[in-house]
Order: sequence, then C-alpha cells, then structure tokens
Amino acid sequence: MPQNRWSEKRERQYSHVKEGLLHKGKPEKLAEEIAARVVNKERARHGEAREASRSSIDDISSSRRGGLRSHTGEGGRTREQLYNEAKARGIKGRSSMNKAQLLRALGH
Repeated sequence: MPQNRWSEKRERQYSHVKEGLLHKGKPEKLAEEIAARVVNKERARHGEAREASRSSIDDISSSRRGGLRSHTGEGGRTREQLYNEAKARGIKGRSSMNKAQLLRALGH
C-alpha cells in the first residue's frame, strides 16, 4: 500500500494484482512496482489522480492490455513510449523516425 490517497477499492486492486504476480513467480519488489503502476494508471483513467499522462488516458486499459507492451511482449513498447525515451535522451531527428528506427537509435 504505497499510497495514502488510494481508496479502499484501489487498495484491494493493488493487493489482487500483487498476489497474482507473486503467484506467477515474480519477485516481490517487481510485483509491488507493477501493481502500483496498474493502480495509478487506473486512477488516472478514472479521473482520480491530480495529473495523468496522455498515454494513461488514451491507451487501452491495463486490464485489457494484459502485458502486451511489457517491454518484452509481442509488440514491445509503443512508438510514443519509444519517442518519449528518445526525447529524454536527446536523440536528434526522433520526430521523423518510425518505431523501428527509434528502437535502433535507442539501442534496443
């Protein structure tokens, strides 16, 4: 329960996600991080958070996505996620790059 502002519903959601991940064999620290991210994204999607990123609001829900873009999954990260990482690293020409080019530029 990393957040004091979470409602009882979000606390239950956090526990449920964390227990599911632990049951699948994930380390506790990783399970806590993923569960907190899921809950925070759901809070943002439902207008419960003060700030929300565009990808939290516009993207499909965490429960429907089910790890499709978990950095190693079938499709990997979205172009927008890669673009944001390239922006943070200061990679030039990123705005005209497609997903494959961004992956190469980031060294993935």
